[in-house]
Amino acid sequence: MRVDFHIEEELKKIPNHPGVYIMHDETDAILYVGKALNLHSRVRQYFQAGHGHNNSGKIARMVSQIAYFEYILTTSEMEALVLECNLIKEYRPRYNTLMTDDKGYPYIRVTVEDAYPRLLYSHTMKRDKSKYFGPFTNGKAVKDIIELLNKLFRLRTCGKHLPKEIGKDRPCLYYQIGQCTAPCNAYISQEDYRKNVEDALSFLNGNHKEIVSKLQTKMKQYAEETEFEKAAETRDLIESIHHITSKQQMTTSGADDRDVIAYAANETDVVVTVFFVRDGKLLGREHHHMNGNENDDPSELLTAFVKQFYSGTPYLPKEIYIEQPVYETKIIEDYLSKRRGNQVHIFVPQKGDKHKLLVLAKENANIVLKQDMERLKRQEKRTIGATKEIAELIGIEKADRMEAFDISNISGTLSVASMVVFEQGRPKKNAYRKFRLQTVIGPDDYASMKEVLSRRFTDAKMDIMPDVIMMDGGKGQVNIALMVLDSLGIDIPVCGMVKDDNHRTRGLYFNNKEVSFPKGSEAMNMITALQDEAHRFAIEYHRQLRSKHQVHSILDEIPGVGAARRKALLTHFNNVDSIKKASVEELSEVPGMPKSTAIAVYKFFHGE
Repeated sequence: MRVDFHIEEELKKIPNHPGVYIMHDETDAILYVGKALNLHSRVRQYFQAGHGHNNSGKIARMVSQIAYFEYILTTSEMEALVLECNLIKEYRPRYNTLMTDDKGYPYIRVTVEDAYPRLLYSHTMKRDKSKYFGPFTNGKAVKDIIELLNKLFRLRTCGKHLPKEIGKDRPCLYYQIGQCTAPCNAYISQEDYRKNVEDALSFLNGNHKEIVSKLQTKMKQYAEETEFEKAAETRDLIESIHHITSKQQMTTSGADDRDVIAYAANETDVVVTVFFVRDGKLLGREHHHMNGNENDDPSELLTAFVKQFYSGTPYLPKEIYIEQPVYETKIIEDYLSKRRGNQVHIFVPQKGDKHKLLVLAKENANIVLKQDMERLKRQEKRTIGATKEIAELIGIEKADRMEAFDISNISGTLSVASMVVFEQGRPKKNAYRKFRLQTVIGPDDYASMKEVLSRRFTDAKMDIMPDVIMMDGGKGQVNIALMVLDSLGIDIPVCGMVKDDNHRTRGLYFNNKEVSFPKGSEAMNMITALQDEAHRFAIEYHRQLRSKHQVHSILDEIPGVGAARRKALLTHFNNVDSIKKASVEELSEVPGMPKSTAIAVYKFFHGE
């Protein structure tokens, strides 16, 4: 914290200059990032009662937390806008209106730098020698196009290093079914393979008619040569191309590229819908969530969205239709135009087809918001609702934090226990704990549970107490837990998770009686999940220990093999089975392994 910072004095020092201002609280956390054409005027507004930004309840709360501010001078307001967007993305300040999701835009990457190029799905466009096509708004469509082009031009999909690995393996299944020309075995020359790649590139560049024309010529040629099967395959490919290139959702009266943006809000959430119109055709849509609510200024919400969304998207349309005016329209247009390389305009259509698209986007945003609320309600019923139901069933105040315990061993060896934690009906995995039993010898679950509970509730690091403890078992396990808690002076409700003869969760044992679940209740599903998770976690830990124990006991019996050489062997061969199969020469290649020890290892496993 800047203890020497005096806000009134610092306000006087701010220059009349473009730049970005950053508000901090007393812990140095960034509360808000903004930009201004005149920093002196803008920042002072935050601290003038009843003026400008202070009319907003949210901003008023933010101002009350400001301990100090800083600012960065820029040469222009546009430069300030770019910096503002970058700082918001990096720090995600609490009081900035933020997009709460971050979607990527897929590309088709053609590895033209390779001798035998491939078509790949890529999440990013890198600075390499490959050619990129996109971005696309639909990841599934990208995969469909790649699959079609690979079939169409019989391109390889394998990751082999060609021509270095030519002839090392037999052709794969794709060659057998006629979907690859097998360059891996030189069944096609590099020159001919490159021609196929050029056809794929031509297709991606939009030259569909030329490709179809070539295929139609091929189809006729096959038919004339009575190669009817090849002619039929070519016909099917032509039909696939027609299907892909004609598959559009909607057309509009114009032929320009434009995005259409509308939003919907309720008391807890904001959803922004973007329609992507390319060459007059609606190609897709996206929905983005923002932290905000129905009381927020619509123009402020949409301004924040436009700045954040278009600072990250790799493609900018010529026009953006939006349902409410955005603040700083001119500077945002200039910034987007500079990124695009030619003019970008932001409009608020009031009538006609353009307005109808906005209405449609608004309807979609409302639908998504409603679906999300319904999903959240269902999720809440399965989680928080289930914990309330459990608390009511057994008559306790709450069951927000539940801890469940389970024991795992084989004939009493390598006994372990698990502790799993559910908070608000959800697994809290960073609170899970594993216990290796230290005082119990043999298969004594009661004694094991006594040790585990004693260790759990005397560990100073585990100071958060559960609302209820769930034991994997009935009366006996519950009584052990109550005895341990009583000895420690701890009062926590304890339940036993009881199973039926088919090993399915039946009910809870609590206060010396069994409580049954209502049929199909969320409480029953929750307890079943808790019991299964405790069992899984214990079994998994036991399996890990057992595996380590077996490795340790086998390798340590070999003369000359200690901890260091055991580790070197496992690092080199990965597992014991590979060590067993290794020759003396291969064993001698292990770093630090003398020939005599390699012979000893070999003889141990081969009985010589």
